[in-house]
Amino acid sequence: MTVAPAGPGFSTTIEALRLREWQLGCGRPSLVTDQFSADDFHLIVDDRADVHISSKDGRFYLGWFPSGRLGTDGEGWTIAVTGTAEVPGYCMSFDTEMPADIVAAVVECVLATSRRV
Repeated sequence: MTVAPAGPGFSTTIEALRLREWQLGCGRPSLVTDQFSADDFHLIVDDRADVHISSKDGRFYLGWFPSGRLGTDGEGWTIAVTGTAEVPGYCMSFDTEMPADIVAAVVECVLATSRRV
């Protein structure tokens, strides 16, 4: 069944208006951390059980803070890539409840753009 608008606007179907189920919760962080090999990355687990992963050249960093990063408002993940003299780097963060599947997809994309020089 299509509902026609009375004037300017959009039309939709009853099916399109039905509720959806969305993935919620942090999920399995190993989906993120398992993407890193000991050959190319350093892994440190500190006394708070926070996980720090960095590339051997020091330009890539991933931090996972299960209880939230100290000094932030619930930051659970940080991904940073250091820039060069010509191009600035970037940093992104996600809260503690961000599904690990989404963070894993971002990490996969970042790693896919890297190459050995």
